[in-house]
Amino acid sequence: MKNTVFTSALTLAVLLTATPVDVAFAQETVPLIEREKLFGNPQMAGAALSPDGKWIGWRAPLDGVMNVFVAPANNMADAKPITASKDRPIRNFSWSGDSSMVLYIQDKGGDENFLLYGVDVATGKERNYTPFDKTRVTLVGASYKDKDTLLIGLNNRNPQYHDVHLLDLKTGATTEVMRNDSYSGFIADDTLTLRMAQRSNAQGGSDYFNIVGGKVEEKPFASTGLEDSLTTAPAGFTHDGTLLYWIDSRDRNTAALYAQDMKTGKRTLVAENAKADIGGTLRDPRTGVVEAYSANYLRNEWTIVDEDLKADWKFLRTQLTGDFGLQSRTDADDIWLVWNDPLIAPSTVYQFDRKSKKLTQLYVGRPELIGAPLVPMYPVEIKSRDGLNLVSYLTLPKSADANADGKADKPVPMVLMVHGGPWARDSFGFNGYHQWLANRGYAVLSVNFRGSTGFGKDFISAGDLEWGRKMQDDLTDAVAWAVKSGVAPKDKVAIMGGSYGGYATLAGLTYTPDVYACGVDIVGPSNLETLLKTIPPYWAPIVSQFHKRMGNPNTPEGLAMLKERSPLYSADKIVRPLLIGQGANDPRVNKAESDQIVSAMQAKGIPVTYVLFPDEGHGFAKPNNNIAFNAVTESFLAKCLGGRAEPIGDTVRNSTAEVPAGAEYSPGLAAALKSN
Repeated sequence: MKNTVFTSALTLAVLLTATPVDVAFAQETVPLIEREKLFGNPQMAGAALSPDGKWIGWRAPLDGVMNVFVAPANNMADAKPITASKDRPIRNFSWSGDSSMVLYIQDKGGDENFLLYGVDVATGKERNYTPFDKTRVTLVGASYKDKDTLLIGLNNRNPQYHDVHLLDLKTGATTEVMRNDSYSGFIADDTLTLRMAQRSNAQGGSDYFNIVGGKVEEKPFASTGLEDSLTTAPAGFTHDGTLLYWIDSRDRNTAALYAQDMKTGKRTLVAENAKADIGGTLRDPRTGVVEAYSANYLRNEWTIVDEDLKADWKFLRTQLTGDFGLQSRTDADDIWLVWNDPLIAPSTVYQFDRKSKKLTQLYVGRPELIGAPLVPMYPVEIKSRDGLNLVSYLTLPKSADANADGKADKPVPMVLMVHGGPWARDSFGFNGYHQWLANRGYAVLSVNFRGSTGFGKDFISAGDLEWGRKMQDDLTDAVAWAVKSGVAPKDKVAIMGGSYGGYATLAGLTYTPDVYACGVDIVGPSNLETLLKTIPPYWAPIVSQFHKRMGNPNTPEGLAMLKERSPLYSADKIVRPLLIGQGANDPRVNKAESDQIVSAMQAKGIPVTYVLFPDEGHGFAKPNNNIAFNAVTESFLAKCLGGRAEPIGDTVRNSTAEVPAGAEYSPGLAAALKSN
C-alpha cells in the first residue's frame, strides 16, 4: 500500500484539523445515551455469597467510590459498607473460607503494587496483611478445609520473585514456606502443601518440578516450549490431592482438559474442542472435581458433565434470555448467584435456590440503562489475506441496521476497536464501548487478530515476531472487509485501543497512514525497545517469552527489528489526527512511551493531543477520569468522522486530567481546561 507522506507542517495542520463533511444520520432520532450511564459507577456489581451462605457481599458506590457492602443473605436491606476507600475504587473482593472476613487488594495511583487487606465482618476492623513498600501480593493457594489460612506470594525481598508465605488470617502472622530465587509460580493442594514449581526455560516455555518434602526436585517432570507456553498449564488439584487437572495443548493445537492420576501418572482426556481452547471450568466446591467446562469460539459455550448441575442449567436456560453463568455458590452448593447478560439490556444478577428451583432477581447492575436504545452485537468471521479466520464482533448503529439482522443497510463511519495484550481476546457480550460508539452513529468492529488467545496455539504462534506486520495486516484486512461489505466508507474509519491496542493505533497511523481517518491511543507503547527495558521487575521470570514473541533486544538483529516495528521511529509519517491518553504511574507502559512520540511529532510540527492523568496507571480506573477521557474522545471522533457527541461539559473539570500538548486540536477541550 502506498504511503502518503506530507512534509509541510502547515499542510499537516490543515489536514489534521479540518472538519469532515458531516454524515446525515437517521441516528439523530435515537436518544443519546449519556456517558455517565455507561461508564459511571454501577449501582451494584460483583455480588458474592459467603461460603457458609449467611452473608452476601457486593460492590457499590460510597461517596462516589466503589466499596464493598455486606448484608445478611436473607435481608439485603440490612446492608452496611465494610470498606471505606476514599480514592481508588475497589475492583474485586472475595470471602475468607470461614466466612468471617472480606478480602480485597488495592494499589496506589495505578502502580499495580497490590497489597492484601481484610475486614472482619462482625467488628468492621480492617487489617493490611502485607504492609510493605513496592510489593505485589499474589495468591498461591486457598483451602476448603483450612479456611482461615492462605498461601501468598510476596516480592518484598526480591522484586523479581515471589517468596511463598503462609498467612494466618486471624492473627495476620506470615510464615515463610519457600524462598524463591528462580521460579515463576507454584501450585499447592488443598492442605496448602506446595506440590509443584514452575520456571521459565530458554525455549520460551516452562519447566515443571515436583516439590517433595518442601524441596524442589532438580529435574523437571514436564516441560513446554514457546509454542505451548500460553496454552498449557496445571489447573489445580482435586481436594483429596489424587487428581491434577491440566489445560494442555502439547501434541495438539487447541488446549484440552486432562486429569492426571498423581499415583500412576496416567492422563485422561476430559474435554476438547476442535476450534477453541478449553477455557473455564466449574468445580464442585466440596471436592474440586470438574462439573462443567467452557470453550469460546464465536461465543462462550458451557458443557455440563455433572447430572445434577445439568438439570439446573437446563432450568435456568428456560428462565433467562441471553447469556448466563454461575457467579457465586455456597460451600453446601445449595444457593447460587447467577449472572445474566440479556445482550441488549443491562446485566442482572439472580439468586437461585437449587432445591426449590426458586429464581429471585437481586439487582440490575445499571438500572439507568433499562429501556435505553441498546443494539445487538454480531459475531463474524473475516478471512485474512493469508487465509486465517479472524473471529470478530460487529455492532451497528440503529441508523445502519433498521431490521437488526446484523447486515449493514448503508455504510456509516466505523471505529476499529483493538484489544490489548496482545495475548488476550475480544468476546461476545454486552460491551459498553460498543454501545457508546454505536449510539453516536458509528459501526464498531473488534477483531481477534493473530496472536489473540483462545483459538489454539497455531493462531497465537502466527503472531510471533509480527508486531507491526502480519498482526497489523489482520486489522487492515478487517477494515477492507468492512468497506467491501458496505459497513463503512473507506475514508471514515478510526482506529482505537488500549495497551497493545494503543500500539496498533500508532502502528496503523505510521505504517498505513492512508487507511485510517484518525486514531485514539490509550496507554500504548511507541518504542518496543524501551518498552522491554521498563517492564515490571516481577515479569523478569517470563522475559524470554517476550523476546521470542516480540524480538530480542540483546541481539543485533532483534534490536534492529524492534526499532523497525516501533512507531516512534516513523512518527514523521503520521498525517491523520491522533489523540493519546496516558496514566502517569503506568508500570507496564511507562509514561515515557507517550512522551516520546508526542515529542517526536512536535519536533516535526505534527499536531497531536495528549491527555495525562497523574493518578492513573495502565488504564483509567477512576470513573471520573475514564468519563473525562471518553468525553474528549467523543468530540475528537465527531470532528474526524462526523458522528454525534455529548458535550464535554464539566467532565474534564471533575477529573485530574492534564493536557501537556494539543488541546487546541480537540474540539471543546481548550475551553473545558479554561473552566478548571
